[in-house]
Formats: sequence, structure tokens, C-alpha cells
Amino acid sequence: MKFMKLGSRPDTFFTSEAITSVASEVSCDLIIQVNDSKYLLHKFPLLSKCLRLKGLCHESPDHSSDHDKPMVQLPDFPGGAEAFELCAKFCYSITITLSAQNIVAARCAAEYLHMSEDVEKGNLIYKLEVFFNSCILRGWRDCIVTLQTTRKHPLWSYDLGITSGCIDSIASKVSLSHSQSRRAQDYASCSRTESLRHSSKFSSKSNWWADDLAELGIDLYWRAMIAVKSDRRVPSKLIADALKIYASRWLPNISPAHKSGEGQNKEVKHRVLLESIISLLPSEKEAVSCGFLLKLLKASSILNASPSTKTELARRVALQLQEASANDLLIPNPLANSTIYDVDTVMSILEQFMVQGQSPPISPPRSKLRVERRRRSRSTENIDAEFHESRRSSSVSHSFKLKVARIMDKYLQEIAGDVNLPLSKFIAVAEAVPDFARSDHDDLYRAIDIYLKAHQNLNKTERKRLCRILDCKKLSMESCIHAAQNEMLPLRVVVQVLFFEQARAAMSCGKMVDLPANIKALLATHGLDPWRPSGLLSTTASVHAAEDQWSVPKMPTLRMKLSEDNDAEEDPTMRNLPKRMLSRLWSINRTELSTRRADK
Repeated sequence: MKFMKLGSRPDTFFTSEAITSVASEVSCDLIIQVNDSKYLLHKFPLLSKCLRLKGLCHESPDHSSDHDKPMVQLPDFPGGAEAFELCAKFCYSITITLSAQNIVAARCAAEYLHMSEDVEKGNLIYKLEVFFNSCILRGWRDCIVTLQTTRKHPLWSYDLGITSGCIDSIASKVSLSHSQSRRAQDYASCSRTESLRHSSKFSSKSNWWADDLAELGIDLYWRAMIAVKSDRRVPSKLIADALKIYASRWLPNISPAHKSGEGQNKEVKHRVLLESIISLLPSEKEAVSCGFLLKLLKASSILNASPSTKTELARRVALQLQEASANDLLIPNPLANSTIYDVDTVMSILEQFMVQGQSPPISPPRSKLRVERRRRSRSTENIDAEFHESRRSSSVSHSFKLKVARIMDKYLQEIAGDVNLPLSKFIAVAEAVPDFARSDHDDLYRAIDIYLKAHQNLNKTERKRLCRILDCKKLSMESCIHAAQNEMLPLRVVVQVLFFEQARAAMSCGKMVDLPANIKALLATHGLDPWRPSGLLSTTASVHAAEDQWSVPKMPTLRMKLSEDNDAEEDPTMRNLPKRMLSRLWSINRTELSTRRADK
């Protein structure tokens, strides 16, 4: 840290009986009071350099009764007694040391006393300006420390240009550093032997400035980041990373319990800080991670941020929902006597994702082709390029929906255990995911199982309504075995699970296996014949096909046709049916395994 020394005389100031004076052969003739501190000094060295003191002495005819000397009151002196003492010692040519720690206070005090060049050449204001411009603004750490000290004198620092000077210097250093790093990387890329060393060096230092800026309060940090962003030479990704560092430093682990334990003023302070960070987020979608956006959304919900702030965050999360995790989506619900998590906000995010993720047309519109043929303004190659780009975008959108479907099923498992979660909200979230996006229903089945265990007071109609979102054809063998023994499931769902699993096992053996008499009778009651010739059942489900390969053509879906009668569920014979079918299924699988081993 740089410093400057002014004056050459030794320090002769001393304090006696709460009054600070200066050792001198000449008696003191002026009393100055700064807040609660009194100084007994001499008129000549002070009035020759401080125009304001000169005016105050002429204007005030009052004298101290004890010393018969004029007294000057300075109640609003910037920097207090410490800053005044620096100015007074400068007037006496006593050695003083100036640095980033005290230059702001000294500059404000010198301005207050009017210690300018008009009063005397080489006065304190001139010397402080030279030191500020030639040393403070050229050093990174000095600039940061000086900017921090301006918080004690915000109005003075703003009017004197200290704040803006430090912020502009910081922004230019950040931008220049990044430009130099890029040039060094470009240079290193010309040499294969030097490329790796240089790239690793600069990649580790690309965001070196973020930790230092994180020391600033939010008002100064906001201004500094605005200046950095306006330069447009620093990548948005680095700005987003810097905001993440700042948020982790100044925003505590906000939770409903934490909020209840802090005062109103602290909550307001955190809310202002949060909304300021959000206002600085880069607009580019790829710059800010989805996880960071969701952390900000959680904090916004707990701190009661403005609705516009929450809406904007939800919109941005929807643009990259495929990057989230189920845990990221667990947004606490600030409302009392409600669900643990804010399911409505997540539902809104999911709906926005599905809308913005609509696949573009898979072929060029006919109207465009007609215009192209008529005007010949674009070549055939351009049309083909647009066509292939649309196909690529469609593929990306489809893959994103597959990822989101998996995320939402995990999310359903997390919220299913909430006893206050209405059935309608659980079903709404599950049904918001397109049918084709779920390649299997194992995670969805686990979520349903958790919900049934946490809500054992559901009646039969509600349990059936819940299970309608489940496609038994997309359950794995492990899930089928679990479902067959799950007493919380409606009987028709258990029968459906066993039917499709037995059909799958039979087809894997390469032969038709007859169904048990009980289930055949149940299916016959509704006019269903599972072995009616109508095409083979496939053991592979395609997520890209419009019709599911597990379905049997020209046969109504078993899920919609199985009996809804309560008598069937209450019949002990029918309730024991799943266990017998499960044993039969295991027998089929063991036979298949033995056959395969014999063939080998």
C-alpha cells in the first residue's frame, strides 16, 4: 500500500486536561472545538492556510472567559478530531503520513477548511489531489481501500469526485486485465508448447478481481459492477461468477427459520441487497447458471421480494430448467399453514419451459418455399441450412424435455411427503410433463407411492384418480414387483401391472403363456381378450414414436377399461390374486433363465 509523507518537523502536539496543544515558545491565541475535542493553537499558521478558519475568527467576537482567546466551533467537521489534527499538523509543517486509509478524511477536512491554492501555493488540497491521482488511482488495492472509506463521508466523497474516480479506475483495471489476458492467450496459442501453460495461468486468474470487490458494501459494489458491465470487455460469465461470490459472502443461508430470528431492519437490508444483485445479472441466458438463479428465487420468496423480481427470476429459470436439480426446485413457501414448498412457482416455471420449448416445424413452410421460388432472393443452400437448423433445434428441445421430465419426477418424490400437499397440485405437476418425455415411469411410481403413504386418508376414488397418471407399461421389473405387493394401490392398477409384466415375460420366452383363470374372468367381464390377434407386443418402448409400442392395436387401453367396482377390491380372492400372479411370473422368469443357460 502506497503512502505519502508531508512536513519535516517532529510532532509537538500533546494533550493535557482534555485539551490538545502544541509545544511552542509563543503562547497560543486560538481555541478550536471539534465535536467534543478542544485544541489550543496559534492563529498565524492556521489562518494563513485555512480560509474558513480566518473567516470564522473575524465573524465571531466571542472570547473564552478563561483565556480571553477567541473560540471557533466546528461541530460538523468531516472526519472528526483525527482529520482536523492532520490538517493542523500540516499547517505547522509537522510530519504527517497519508495513505488510502486516511486520504478521504483528510481531503474532506481540507475542503471544509478551504485549504486551496487560492489561499497559499502548495496547500494541502493540491498535494492530496496529486497523491490521489498519481498513486491511489494507479494501485488496485489502494483504490479498493479508498473506495471503502468513502462510506464514512458519502456526500463529500461524491461531490469531490473521489467515489467516481475510484470506481472508474477499478472498472478500467478489470477490463484492461481481461483484454491483456486474452491477448496473452492468443499469443500463447501460436506456440503449442506454451499454450497449455499460459491458458491454465490466465484461466485461474480471470476472475481475480471478484473477491476484492466483494469487500464493498452493496451501494458501492452496485456502482462498480455497473461500470464494469458498461465497458463490455468483460464476459458476462465472469460477471455472473462475481455476483455469485458476492451473494455467498453477504447473503446468509436464508431460510424461514433464519428470517424469523432476525430483525425487521436486517430483513429489509437483505432484501435490498438481493434485489440489487438480481438487477446486475447479465441478460445472456448462458451466463448465469440455473442453480444460482434458483438460489436467488428461494431467497426472494423468503425475504418477500417484489412480485416483478420473482416473476423475472422464474422466467429466466424456465429458459434453462434442464440444468436444474430436484433439490434446487425446493423453494420454501413463506405462507403459514400451507405446503412446505412453493409448488405454484415451480408449476409456473414448468409451464413456461414447455411453452418456450415448443419444437419448430420439421420442414420449411410451404409459403416460404413459394416466396423463394417467386423472388429467388435466397439460394437453395440457405433454405437447406435453415431446415437443418430447425431440425437440430427440435432435437435439442426434445432432449431438454426428457431431462426436465426426469427432474420433475424427482421433484415429485421430494414434495410427495408433505401432508398439506393437495392431490390436485401433485397431479397437475405430473401431468404438465408430456407423455413422450417419460421413457419410463419408475420415478413417477416412487413419487406416487410416497404420496399414498403420506396421505393414507385418501378415499378409493382419489387413489384411482392419482394412479391414472401412471403408465404400467413403462414400469421396470423391480417396480412391477413392488407395485404387485403394494396394498395402497387400487386393485385394478395391481392387475394391470401384473398383466403387462406377465405379457412381457411371456414374449421374452418366445411363447404364449396363458393367464390365470381369475384375471381371465375379470378381463372377460369387460370384453377384453389380451391374446386377440392384433400384432405382437414389443419389449422396447420408443420415446420418439407418437404411438407407444407397448400398446395393442385396436384394443382399448387396459388402464381405462379395468373394473372400477369396489366389490372387486374388497373381495379377498381378488386381493390374493396379485401374489399368485407374482409367483407365476417368477416361475416364468426362472424357466427363461434356465433355458438360456442350457442354450449356452
